[in-house]
Amino acid sequence: MTSSCTHALEIAALLLGVRPGDEVILPSFTFVSTANAFALRGARPVFADVCPDTLNIDPASVAQLLTHRTRAVIAVHYAGVACDMDALSAVLADAGIPLIEDNAQGLLGTYKGKPLGSFGVLATQSFHETKNLSCGKGGALLVNDESLLRRARIIRTKGTNRDEFFEGLVDKYSWVDLGSSYLPSDLLSAFLLCQLEEREQIQARRRKIWNRYFQELTPWAESEGVRLPVVPDYAEHPSHLFHLVMPSAADRRNLMRDLERDGVHAVFHYVPLHSSAMGYSFGADPLSCPVTEDVSQRLLRLPFYTGMTDDDQTRVIAGVQAHACLRHAAV
Repeated sequence: MTSSCTHALEIAALLLGVRPGDEVILPSFTFVSTANAFALRGARPVFADVCPDTLNIDPASVAQLLTHRTRAVIAVHYAGVACDMDALSAVLADAGIPLIEDNAQGLLGTYKGKPLGSFGVLATQSFHETKNLSCGKGGALLVNDESLLRRARIIRTKGTNRDEFFEGLVDKYSWVDLGSSYLPSDLLSAFLLCQLEEREQIQARRRKIWNRYFQELTPWAESEGVRLPVVPDYAEHPSHLFHLVMPSAADRRNLMRDLERDGVHAVFHYVPLHSSAMGYSFGADPLSCPVTEDVSQRLLRLPFYTGMTDDDQTRVIAGVQAHACLRHAAV
């Protein structure tokens, strides 16, 4: 357990020995923490484009970006829908480059029946207030390579071997490695435990909300040229969020405005990292991720939370269905 997914990613960077001169490949369409954790160790983030359907990192884009400096590749399971892990693993296998899963949105999701978070050498989880299971702010590091486990525990306890002291393996603990204060509080952990114990009920409610959005908005989406979430046959997703990809940026603005007038707060998602000020500072090519650039301007997330009532969802669906898109663009 860690105090955030951000901190879990920072531990991952330390565990892999990321250092200045290294490159780490990650999707441009992700939260800044995915890049920050490795940039803090001196590595250069290299931004890959995403697939136009799932919005996950594109294995073909990764293959083009690999160099002798590549230290790791980060797979982000957007909306909890699994990346194409077979294709991604095939790209990395010959190069011997470790894979890390940023599974902040994918807890309880699967790829071909196998849990997300179990593919990479390391994987990270988030229990932020926006996630299915939450303690306000928290995270976890999944260590799938046993040789890294001891050092992971040392790094998360300020670089000390305190865990070994509590287990009676040493008579005192001291500073033995780099580390920081990455442990969550007991209070937050207890709060999270209650939700983990009720995960089946939580997930059942979220599946109902997600499925209703999909079923009732499909006719409207087909008539208006709007794309709903794409879930490949290989993936079972955890119903983390529900998004629309509008025909144009103008359509997104108009729908956001119309919903806001009805008291419905719908929001877009990430600003592409390759087009950010920090992205440019690392030498990112502004034309390197055309799919990310396009989709980020058209994607809109609908209200989605476990406590959402049927009446609330009815208001959202009615507001969306009442909207007519412009006709000068197509998905």
